[in-house]
Amino acid sequence: MEGKSTFTYARERLELELRGIKENPPTHISFGPRSDDDVFNCQGIIMGPIGTPFEGGIFLLSIQFPSDYPFSPPEVKYLTKIYHPNVNEDGIIDINIGEQWTPAWTTEALLLSIWSMLMEPILGHTENEISDLYLNHYQRYSAIAREWTQKYAMSGFVSISPGDQSLHLEVARLSIE
Repeated sequence: MEGKSTFTYARERLELELRGIKENPPTHISFGPRSDDDVFNCQGIIMGPIGTPFEGGIFLLSIQFPSDYPFSPPEVKYLTKIYHPNVNEDGIIDINIGEQWTPAWTTEALLLSIWSMLMEPILGHTENEISDLYLNHYQRYSAIAREWTQKYAMSGFVSISPGDQSLHLEVARLSIE
């Protein structure tokens, strides 16, 4: 990184990750910039895993990268409402990514980690009503999560910012795989 500003390094790293996603797209996740002008302001897509209450859902995420990425983690927030022990009512993921983050992490790895939480939440550090329901009344939790998925992540398709044609194409690609 010698000779480069942290901002320049962050931008180059993000551009490299975006190229990697385009060249070798993962099956269940994707992300891209909201505009060609700003690679630090991205939107992600996570497909609900098969065999979970989230199956068939398309979940949009806001991903804000700091100017010192990858030395600091991005801020990730669900834009699609989701009923999950690790996600609060504002869409904020209730785990401290910063504690586990290292510059070796990529955005793809982070999104895959978030996707895997849909199959198995991280319990123990978050105590809330949804966690309690998940642990003690799983069938009820599952029914509510499935209902929310159908209502917010499947109904009439999810909303994507009008200028995000690449994400529209990506959603279409993911939804037919």
